[in-house]
Formats: sequence, C-alpha cells, structure tokens
Amino acid sequence: MAPWRIAAAAIALVDEQGPHALSFRTLGDRLGVSHMTIHRRCGDLGGLLDLCADHLAAELPGIPLDADWAEATEARFRRFYELLVAHPGLVALRGSRPWLGQQILARLVEPSLAHSIAAGMTPRHATEAYRRMYLLTLGCASFVNHRDPKAAGSATRAGLAALDPQEFPVLAGHLQEVVPVVTDHEVYNGALRQLIAAAQP
Repeated sequence: MAPWRIAAAAIALVDEQGPHALSFRTLGDRLGVSHMTIHRRCGDLGGLLDLCADHLAAELPGIPLDADWAEATEARFRRFYELLVAHPGLVALRGSRPWLGQQILARLVEPSLAHSIAAGMTPRHATEAYRRMYLLTLGCASFVNHRDPKAAGSATRAGLAALDPQEFPVLAGHLQEVVPVVTDHEVYNGALRQLIAAAQP
C-alpha cells in the first residue's frame, strides 16, 4: 500500500466526517484493506498523522533562492496557512505534535532558513524569524474552523452576546465590530507581513 494512498484517504476521511472518525479500521475499510496493513505501514496513530502532514507539505511551493526574500517568505507561509485551514480536523488531531517530516523540512524549514541566511541573517536570527512565523501560522489556523466561518462566527457571537454588558462592556457592546475579525484571514496576512518587515535583513 503506497503511503500517499493511505495519507490521502485519511485526510479525506477526516475532512468529510471529522477527527473522531479516524481509526485504522475505518481507514482500512475505506481503502479495502485490513487495518493491520495500515498499522504495519504507520506503526501507530502518530505515525499516520505524520504521514498525512508530510503528504500535505508536498503541496508547499518550491521557490528559488534568488527570489526576493520578503515575497518568498510570505508565499511559503501563506501557502502553509492555506493548507492548515483547509484541513482543521487534521490540525486538531495533531494537537501539539510538531509539523516535521521529510517534505515539510525540505519545502518549508530548510529553504526558509537558507533563504534568510543568504539574505544576510545569522543562523540564530533566521531560526528566530522562522519560529515566530511558524507559531503565528499554527496559532491562527488552530483556533477557528475556517472551513465553516459562518458557524465559527455564530458561535463567537452567541458566546459574547451571553456576557454581562456591565462586566464586559467592550466585548458585549461591539459585537458587529468584534465578531467578523475572528474569521478574517487578513488578520493572519497582516500579522505575517509585520513579522516579515520586522525580520527584514
């Protein structure tokens, strides 16, 4: 069983039915093989999730080292963000598990650091800048289900509307301004551009 087939089927299963649906048995049924076939290939659920993450990371762009540093950095991280928000179930399942694997190291981490160093940063400065953008991206993708922004907005609105306006005058009194920001991708894009500007070599 090819790894990419297992990963693609697992991602589709989670996208369609939610993170609770993923198991070796349900995945084996979907692929028409024994759950032990999946188990032998992945080892455990963590191994399966790593396989899925690396499968997605193959979609990250390859950007030449002579491209403009700021533009290349924004393109890499925006695409990483787009992949994460497109698959919230996988992000939820991974939790605090690092997004590491051959593809993500080769298509995001290594080229980001190499590009930053080539642009004039020290290895430490390059790593710090990468880490800030990586954490921003994971955080912005993890806490809102961007595949269903209407539901996310409604849940936020309901929670804020239930607050005592005497105790929370700003949150309860400015719903129209506060709620749309929760699912606005420009919040991430703007923050990413700020980090890039601050790290500019």
